[in-house]
Amino acid sequence: MKIQYASYQDTIEFLQSAMSAHPHLIRLQSIGETWEGRPIMLVTISLDVTYADDKPALLYTGSIHAREWIGNELAVKFVQYVIDNYRFNPKLQHALTRNTLYMVPCLNPDGFEYSRNHFSFWRKNRRNNGDGTFGVDLNRNFDAKFMRNQNTGSNTYGGPHAFSEPETCAIRDFVESHENIRIALDYHSQGNVFFPAHKFNHEVEIEGTDLNVLCANMNHEIKKVTGRQYGIHRGKPPAQLIHGSGREYYYRKGIIATVVEVGTRNIPDYMKNMSESVAENIPAVQYALSEAINYSPLAPKRVEGFTIKSVAHDSVELEWQYEDRDDIYFEVYRSQHNKNPCGEETLVAITKTQGFIDRQLQSGHSYFYNIRAVDKVTKIKSPFSPELRLKTRLGRTESARTLFPSRETVGYLSQNNQAKNKEHFGYNSMFIGVDKKRGISMGVVQFDLSSIVEGSQILSAQFFIYPMNRVAAKIEKYGEWSVAILDADQVEDIYDYSCIAEAKPLHTLGQTIESDKLTQGIWMKWLFNGVERSLLAKLLKQKRLLLRLQGPKKLPLGKDSQVMQFDIGYGSFGSGLHYRPNLELVYQLPEQQLALSPLSCNTIYKDKVVADKLASGFDAEGDIVYGQMSFDLNVDLPVDRTVFTNACLTVRCCNSIASARDVRFTIELVELRDVDYQHVKQRQKIEYIGYEVSNEQLRERAEHHFIFDSYSLQELERLHQAQTPFYFIIRATAESQATDALVNWTNCQDQQPAQLKIDYIERRKHPVAAPHNLQTQVENGVVKLTWENEEDEDLVGFFVVRNRFHPPRSPFDGVKLYGGPDNYTLDNFGTPDIAKYYAVFSYDDVPNYSQPVTIYYPGKTER
Repeated sequence: MKIQYASYQDTIEFLQSAMSAHPHLIRLQSIGETWEGRPIMLVTISLDVTYADDKPALLYTGSIHAREWIGNELAVKFVQYVIDNYRFNPKLQHALTRNTLYMVPCLNPDGFEYSRNHFSFWRKNRRNNGDGTFGVDLNRNFDAKFMRNQNTGSNTYGGPHAFSEPETCAIRDFVESHENIRIALDYHSQGNVFFPAHKFNHEVEIEGTDLNVLCANMNHEIKKVTGRQYGIHRGKPPAQLIHGSGREYYYRKGIIATVVEVGTRNIPDYMKNMSESVAENIPAVQYALSEAINYSPLAPKRVEGFTIKSVAHDSVELEWQYEDRDDIYFEVYRSQHNKNPCGEETLVAITKTQGFIDRQLQSGHSYFYNIRAVDKVTKIKSPFSPELRLKTRLGRTESARTLFPSRETVGYLSQNNQAKNKEHFGYNSMFIGVDKKRGISMGVVQFDLSSIVEGSQILSAQFFIYPMNRVAAKIEKYGEWSVAILDADQVEDIYDYSCIAEAKPLHTLGQTIESDKLTQGIWMKWLFNGVERSLLAKLLKQKRLLLRLQGPKKLPLGKDSQVMQFDIGYGSFGSGLHYRPNLELVYQLPEQQLALSPLSCNTIYKDKVVADKLASGFDAEGDIVYGQMSFDLNVDLPVDRTVFTNACLTVRCCNSIASARDVRFTIELVELRDVDYQHVKQRQKIEYIGYEVSNEQLRERAEHHFIFDSYSLQELERLHQAQTPFYFIIRATAESQATDALVNWTNCQDQQPAQLKIDYIERRKHPVAAPHNLQTQVENGVVKLTWENEEDEDLVGFFVVRNRFHPPRSPFDGVKLYGGPDNYTLDNFGTPDIAKYYAVFSYDDVPNYSQPVTIYYPGKTER
């Protein structure tokens, strides 16, 4: 045993001593008695503790499972931290002045001592079950979906009935007599993961963002100490969720509740591992304590109607509703990752208005937005509104794909089960790493790239995979996980372990991920850099991208597993479409080029127009002389699917001005009705093309290139759509009066006339028509959606999304249910009893998304 750990009696004596030394800060009480007669001790900490029950509170429970000693140990060390720091640490003082901490270091004293003194891995309490077995799993004994289990010897035996145990009765009675509890943390081991509470369905809940942000911000505090990243995972479909848990009991009472699973072993090496776990969780608990008041009746109400007003390729406009109050302002947070902290690093706006425009965003990228109201006097903050997720529109030249592997091309290969390796594809999950049973296991993910035109330029690429369980990664800070690109043409059989294991990587994506950075329940993302994007573009010729995922390949003495489990979204235990590995690509189709010669050239003097000659400058009287060119597209390019990507106007000069005057020449794209001096002088300028050219530059070289900027390119497209010629004016400027300063540009009859080069791609510019006649009905306990569509050869399919709180205004504003060509889908993971909104978007090959057709589904309670 590890003598550094405190026994239960050590814990009680420490708390008694702490209360004696700090009676204004600490109060100690027993809230019940165990089967073996031990007191269940609860310590209350607050400034001033006399008024503790009048303040919003955090409830901390530890070691409900006997072998999970972290709960008791962290509690002892946190109390010591408070004693050592509350006099001068302003954050701690602030938290303890406004909030109360109720802490039960060990909710299972009998089992804890049995674990310490007899059987280290004992989990339950010490109830005599009367049949030769002992113990009830206390975290299955609450009345939140309590499930009967007749196997009394099971480690998860929940007892004869809910609240059959004195320990769970004690905490129940305390909670029900303390309505000031706003947040509950239940500390366990192992896994380095937060398990927020749930309501036994997969509908998004109003408190869902509160739960995720609480965990993400605690995670941020943990990461600052050790660099470790905990997962955040609310569980899988309802049939596999834990029943009878204290976490769900607290949540049902209106308390923001989460389990915190710490470390990779139940009883780790104290000096090497447990001390780290304690150190990183002290600031996390302090943060959670400071948040209790924000979920109390003292807090401003939650912002309502937080939604998307509009989305562009580089900006988004958000709006919300709130009563007009001078004492309230709003904090808006933005991240590019799910389950990310909301703090100074992600705060993008503090505003009094009920709207916000976020600019300078990346096109075709996902963003997550959160908002809360703040009382400007007390600085108490509201709970969070449900998180908004959106994806910015694609840029005018961009296309995108989200690729998923087929069932046959995603799975894992294990060294010791080679005869069954093909069965590991398209079935449940991937195991990656090394353990005694499987030996070395590697993941394989192959994407079909045939839908992307060869020669396309890859602008951004991201590989996503969902970690579903890291409990089998049992060794702290051991091993790294990586993703390698393999040459698919050199791998004869993707189901053969040796072929994959021995394949030489073309490239390893980004950086390897160390074991203590592996998460559970948070998407892992590999972002392709420039070299990797270039390689991916070359692989378009093979029409396949083959990835190998691997972890450590050997185990230290005495260790049996270092394996990470990833969801693949297939199989009876896979979580479906939402959790499949995917590759998100933004790319530009291969360019084509037009090279146009002038349709006409003119030199326009004050009193005359000289055709077929191009000159500009100043005449003998100092009057300006304009050069004018026009170009006409001599090919039939469809205006609704031609996008200009680049343009350059090249002209050559035949002379320069002899004088030393600073004369400069600019080229303008213009609207022009008639080619005469008056109309040219009163022309409507659209935009300058490139930069001006000085007389000195004319002396240095004859040929000059004028590059179109983004705006002038769009205007060129507009003129193309209007089927009008492109008119250009060459205009001279001088800092002082200039005379006889005329530059002759290339004549139209010359062998090398001026030239307009336009690069373009063929890409649909506008969405197809939105679907119509969206309807819902319940079939066999599942909501079925049907809709109709307009016939359009460019229609690829429909994107269906569900949102409980408002009509979706973006295809990504909610939970994706379907993407494909059918005119119906089923909400298989939704609950038909709950009201919600559905939206269906049509999309084309770009994809451009139509405006949504939406419907409100009233649920069981409103029908």
